[in-house]
Amino acid sequence: MEYQLTADVIPPADTELDPLQRHGVAALLDEQLDLLAGIEGPDGVEVEPLDHRVAVHPSGAVITWLLDAPALSFAEEAARHVLTELLAASELLETWTVGRCEVIATDDDLAAALNDDEPVDDDDDEDELTEEEVAALRDELRGSAGTLRAFGLDAFGHNPADPGCPVSAEAATLVAGAMVQAMEILTDELFADVQELEDAESAANEVEDLSVLNQLPLRYADHYGALFAKQFLVVTAILGYRLAQPGWTPPLCTAEALALHVLKAEAGVQLDLAGLLDELPVKEIFAAFDEHVFADLDHERLFDQESGEDEIDLLGTPGLDIDEWFLPRGTDVLHPYLAAE
Repeated sequence: MEYQLTADVIPPADTELDPLQRHGVAALLDEQLDLLAGIEGPDGVEVEPLDHRVAVHPSGAVITWLLDAPALSFAEEAARHVLTELLAASELLETWTVGRCEVIATDDDLAAALNDDEPVDDDDDEDELTEEEVAALRDELRGSAGTLRAFGLDAFGHNPADPGCPVSAEAATLVAGAMVQAMEILTDELFADVQELEDAESAANEVEDLSVLNQLPLRYADHYGALFAKQFLVVTAILGYRLAQPGWTPPLCTAEALALHVLKAEAGVQLDLAGLLDELPVKEIFAAFDEHVFADLDHERLFDQESGEDEIDLLGTPGLDIDEWFLPRGTDVLHPYLAAE
């Protein structure tokens, strides 16, 4: 049975991590968790780690872990044991401790989600979230928000000088955190898409199990081969770097604008998981974001029709032809790999 587990790892008292330290802790924990092929739980029971996510905030880190275990108690005990050993074995984290370590998706939750006879009502799912679960997910978003340094909360529509502003600082912070977590997921999924396309030796229009490329304009799906996927991954990596640096210039090529388009969609998924879509003025926030980060919205024209390259007039709009997606704007070279053919 698969279990979703959340664990807190905590530094010594009165420790506040700066952005660079948070980045280092996230990288170290992620690297160590990646190395785990299996966990031996109580009485020698094997627990298999399937996936994980690390979010670091100024006072610690939250690890969200998907585990395959025979029972809930085995998952919790095995996770606590291996995290304690992992911290003790790391010279940089040996003074840290494991706090909360518990399953947040129970057997009943998973059974209901897999029950074909009783469709799951999304609203009911949101109602079933406990206050502690909601708080944990939102803490992850707040903890991630500091990594987004390319622009401030005003990019999400927050105006501290306007008492009647519909977008609060808290709302803008949560969306900023969702953007950061979405970038992590988007990068992982692109690696998987590259592998899928290389294994299939064909383009995206003939491969079903894709996560990112199937969110790009479908009219060009037969052009999305393994090389394209690698180039789009490079562009996404450049975008991630730029979002983490102070200062912002609009997308440096059409492919980066499309990566931002997909990033917004994934951020919406993260907000939904935290039960925030109905609480936040998401429409206003993303409208402000579009106005702030894009020089124009020409790339959205590529989604107007989903098939037939001749059904859209690209004449006079530089960068929209697929052969021009990776051509740089305002700079000579983005990355040598983007010139590969």
